[in-house]
Amino acid sequence: MQITTGIITTCSKFLQDIGMGGLDIGYLFLGMAICILIFLILLIVLICKTSKLKKRLDKFVLGKDGKSLEKDIIGLYEDNKFLKHNMDKNKKDIRKLYKNMESAFQKVGIVKYDAFQQMGGQLSFSLALLDENNNGFILNSVHSTEGCYTYTKEVRNGECAISLGKEEEKALAQAMGEM
Repeated sequence: MQITTGIITTCSKFLQDIGMGGLDIGYLFLGMAICILIFLILLIVLICKTSKLKKRLDKFVLGKDGKSLEKDIIGLYEDNKFLKHNMDKNKKDIRKLYKNMESAFQKVGIVKYDAFQQMGGQLSFSLALLDENNNGFILNSVHSTEGCYTYTKEVRNGECAISLGKEEEKALAQAMGEM
């Protein structure tokens, strides 16, 4: 009992020295107990978070040491480099294909007709084949009782330097999407 009284007296003297002499020591112990409780709760929360982080890390490096993990990362880097190289090559190939497609015949117009009124079956035709820039040709095939004759006319930018017949004009307009 004497030891406890001595401690309380020392505490009271200390509290008076720091300017808190009127403070009841019971409140001080209660405040300290609340602080300890708060710190204990924070400690438990931190332990839980650390435990979850450790589980995630263990799962990540499961059965691996530093060297094998480094090999895996280097392998992923190499795969990424390979994919980037292939993507660049594919882009270049696609650009080349688009460039080639500009000159490929993409637009078609065909008109069948009877070149001579006495023949039936619409065996004659005008065929217009154009690329993306409306360059190409018109193929005109005229069928008669004596034979079949085929003529071509060059088309540049949607126009022909040689005069066109009405069927050829119709096929050209059809190919350019004007009909």
